Amino acid sequence: MATIVVKQIGSPIRRPQDQRATLIGLGLNKMHKTRELEDTPSIRGMIDKIPHLVEIIEERA
Repeated sequence: MATIVVKQIGSPIRRPQDQRATLIGLGLNKMHKTRELEDTPSIRGMIDKIPHLVEIIEERA
């Protein structure tokens, strides 16, 4: 199973509610926090929705 490591690089302050909810859905709520998530189309879609707030650090096979 492939996984990706995602890091929050932007603040949710003054962002629309759906972008804040997407961050929470990814398990991110503080600056510079990282999470290792399963690489699925739904997770990729969430990351693509907020590319200005998160970055992919690493992709693991």
